[in-house]
Amino acid sequence: MPAYLVIHAERQRDDTLIEDPNLTVEFESGWVLFKDRDLMKPNRVAIAIPAAQVRRVERVDDQQEPAPQKE
Repeated sequence: MPAYLVIHAERQRDDTLIEDPNLTVEFESGWVLFKDRDLMKPNRVAIAIPAAQVRRVERVDDQQEPAPQKE
């Protein structure tokens, strides 16, 4: 199951773990977007975080596929 650890830029020790079987992450226009790949509602944004508030995003599940890099 895809799982991402969001390391916050300013809030130390208050990182967020986000898990979902249909989860993808994209970096667009100053936002970190966690999207749902569900076939019934494709590309639906489930969580949006301003990129300025995020130090980094790490994929932490067993598959260990790299997350898309911020442009």
